[in-house]
Amino acid sequence: MGFKEFMGEKLSFLDHYAKFVNRDKPLPSWSGADVEAFIATDLVHGPALKTAREAAKFSATGSLVGAVSSAGFAWKYSKSLHGSGLAFVFGGLVGWTFGQEIANHSLQMYKLDTLAAQTKFLEWWEDKSERRS
Repeated sequence: MGFKEFMGEKLSFLDHYAKFVNRDKPLPSWSGADVEAFIATDLVHGPALKTAREAAKFSATGSLVGAVSSAGFAWKYSKSLHGSGLAFVFGGLVGWTFGQEIANHSLQMYKLDTLAAQTKFLEWWEDKSERRS
């Protein structure tokens, strides 16, 4: 198996989003109310999407805490602007990952198919936006 086949297999989840990304006319943006309407109407994929949105909040919070605390620590001890900037970026990445792991375990994300839920939402939004126009 060559590199191209290997990467194609590892990134196969992108095929689910290809029909939404490679459109002639992009999908219109949606609001939180639109997502809540989908969650209320789809009893199968709605709860998974709601849980995925909650997990994103965990990740964003972890990213913010990691970035600020790392940059603050670096600034306190080095007074280096570029070092604090790098610590901010690295701390944000580590915080995002740590927050995602906390969400994965506390919200039991491993039991859900969030990719299918997100794809169903995009299909629902595509149908709804086409009916409007």
